[in-house]
Amino acid sequence: MEDARFVRFVDDSVPVYRATYTAYDGRNIATRALASTDLRHFEMSPMRGPGARNKGIALFPRTVGGRHLALCRADGETIGLTELDGESRWQSPVPLHAPRDSWELIQVGNCGSPVETDAGWLVLTHGVGPMRRYVIGAFLLDLHRPERVVAHLPGVLLSPDEDDRDGYVPNVVYSCGGLVHDGDL
Repeated sequence: MEDARFVRFVDDSVPVYRATYTAYDGRNIATRALASTDLRHFEMSPMRGPGARNKGIALFPRTVGGRHLALCRADGETIGLTELDGESRWQSPVPLHAPRDSWELIQVGNCGSPVETDAGWLVLTHGVGPMRRYVIGAFLLDLHRPERVVAHLPGVLLSPDEDDRDGYVPNVVYSCGGLVHDGDL
């Protein structure tokens, strides 16, 4: 189990904790979903469809316009928006953000579920640049039409410093989620 992205999902009913993760057996990658009402007992289910290919799926914390949405990286390098259809299949993603800056030239991905703000859906990203250096950036999606990118952070939000250059996976800062508490991210 790699890179679990948990979110508290709220709709008209009782809140449910949902997560996506990468199931990896050493050779094969598959995407899976978890659901729990108490964070002690979980139901696991496979994720299907073109939007569920590859790693890094992150669910929105609520429906948007009646749609169940998720961020994904189905092509391995671009952040896209996918929608769950009536047959529980994640549809072909709408591209939102492709590598464009030097710090993300190899690939970009999400750092967990979008965070709802008054200004829109805040998406934290990780970018992989030269020398496999992972940094965190951000962009903002329209609150009602999340297929529309409103703004991009012009530079890096967080990058590895000298203390982050060693270890099992060196030169990396990485996150699988964020939340707002008392007005702070």
